[in-house]
Amino acid sequence: MQRIDPRSPGRPLARRVRPAALAMAARCATALVGGYAAAAVLATLLARLLPIARVEATLWGMILSFLFYAVIALWCFVEPRLWRAAALVWGVALPGALLLWWLGVRA
Repeated sequence: MQRIDPRSPGRPLARRVRPAALAMAARCATALVGGYAAAAVLATLLARLLPIARVEATLWGMILSFLFYAVIALWCFVEPRLWRAAALVWGVALPGALLLWWLGVRA
């Protein structure tokens, strides 16, 4: 059932999105997508840079990626400023991806 605006008969009320809802959506996107990207980059860098066998380094990277993702995602909601959380998360993910590209495949 639509709510009708009493000032203009026949026209439904427009719904407005509150700024707090937009900020929470941005925080959720940063925590989910950015947290996954940052955790994946950190796990891959760890597996790439550890001076142990490739299989063991990959295993440690994958095990610790769950911890990385949980910490990053929770921190996104604890940090009072959205811009700081987004800057740190994306600041880890994007330069880390460039570093991985630059390092190339482990020999």
